[in-house]
Amino acid sequence: MASEKSSVLLGTAGWSLPREQWSAFPAEGTHLQRYAARLPAVEINSSFYRAHRPTTYAKWAESVPVGFRFSVKVPKQITHERRLAGCDQLIEQFLHECGHLADKLGCLLVQLPPSLVYEPSVARAFIDSLRARYDGLVAIEPRHPSWFDAEPVLQDARIARVAADPAPFPAAAEPGGWQGFGYYRLHGSPRIYSSSYGEDWLDRLTERLAERSATQPADTACWCIFDNTASGAATANALALQHRLKQF
Repeated sequence: MASEKSSVLLGTAGWSLPREQWSAFPAEGTHLQRYAARLPAVEINSSFYRAHRPTTYAKWAESVPVGFRFSVKVPKQITHERRLAGCDQLIEQFLHECGHLADKLGCLLVQLPPSLVYEPSVARAFIDSLRARYDGLVAIEPRHPSWFDAEPVLQDARIARVAADPAPFPAAAEPGGWQGFGYYRLHGSPRIYSSSYGEDWLDRLTERLAERSATQPADTACWCIFDNTASGAATANALALQHRLKQF
């Protein structure tokens, strides 16, 4: 059950259930309730595009089991429009909203545009502003290779760097930054957002996650989110990986 404690917080980007996977989930309840009965975590991507009311976050939190966790994507106003600069008020507003997930808020995801080059002063100001207001888990997904130079800053701020597939630069294929937890974000390959992962690939991922989980602090889970949702492959891949992980 999703409410059981797991060393891997496994899920998809969003909780839409493809019709071909309905039989794997309970028949009753909202999509989120049905999803959360089987998978232990989800990534909220819609927060990237638009704000949600605090009451909406609270309603979502109330509808899932005790051990379920949400990862919430930081708004594009912050990451893509302001490009991390001068975001204090936007950060406060976002944290006020998603903070209504209460203890179901597991992580914040900061995905950066491919064109955003690492500028130490801008990055440090953003991180300081975020950390002054939020001390929970944060994962960042930079997509410009210059961000590899930010490793010491991320480690100091306790921010994990996402392990992405496909990787926008070689180092991005493996977790980086703070090693207190890992965040794997799988977009589908070769067709990003659409391609399903094959059996051999999932076998190798299972081994990677098992090894990573063995090195995690006892009270911290490793995140693994499938973002290949365009064709519905994410749900099938997550369920297949969940079955494999139970063997460890």
